[in-house]
Amino acid sequence: MSVLLYEAGASLAYGVLGIVLLVLGYLLVDVLTPGKLHDLVWEHRNRNASLLLSTNLLGVAIIVATAIYVSTGGLAVGLASAAAYGIIGLALMALSFLLIDALTPGKLGEVLTSDETHPAVWVNGSAHIAIALMVAAAIS
Repeated sequence: MSVLLYEAGASLAYGVLGIVLLVLGYLLVDVLTPGKLHDLVWEHRNRNASLLLSTNLLGVAIIVATAIYVSTGGLAVGLASAAAYGIIGLALMALSFLLIDALTPGKLGEVLTSDETHPAVWVNGSAHIAIALMVAAAIS
């Protein structure tokens, strides 16, 4: 019974950490996007902002899931490593957004708020998933 309680507690702790990192990912996209992300996604149903947010959240999930899967050394070490890798992934995703914005014509923030679906958002979203896979591979 004690093993079950420990494992349930560990699952809860990792779940809470995952939610915190997902919220940080949401806030990161919100900061990088002109206007309020909530309004763009839920009120205006903006596909560009929704795609970027979705790929960011999937990227965070890939990193955190991999960190949990390969964690060793106890719960505290596992949580710390999952948090560290999650933050690294978020920082790299933000950096990729800024680099793509700097190296391509136009402003990516303006593209994200456009009502017309833009291919640049797919490029940025793909970069988020690619970065997540690279960070996940580095963990294992």
